[in-house]
Amino acid sequence: MSLGLFLTLTEACAALAALVAAWLWYLAGARPQRRVSRDEELDALDFNRLVVGINRSNLLNRRAALATAASSALVALRFAVGLFAG
Repeated sequence: MSLGLFLTLTEACAALAALVAAWLWYLAGARPQRRVSRDEELDALDFNRLVVGINRSNLLNRRAALATAASSALVALRFAVGLFAG
């Protein structure tokens, strides 16, 4: 594989990972949590809905953070190869 092709593929993968991270963070924020009134009585189903919503949001945030880390690693690799290759 030539160096130019490797750098192009690395840049494309970094951009794709950044787009995936942005999409996952968008999905994490797209579902607003239901507001609870202080006069409302909560039952087990209400607590379950709240916990499931928080867990889904946390899962999407973790995936977005992982995609961001992958994008950052690919960008760092691309710069390192460009620096050492001349």
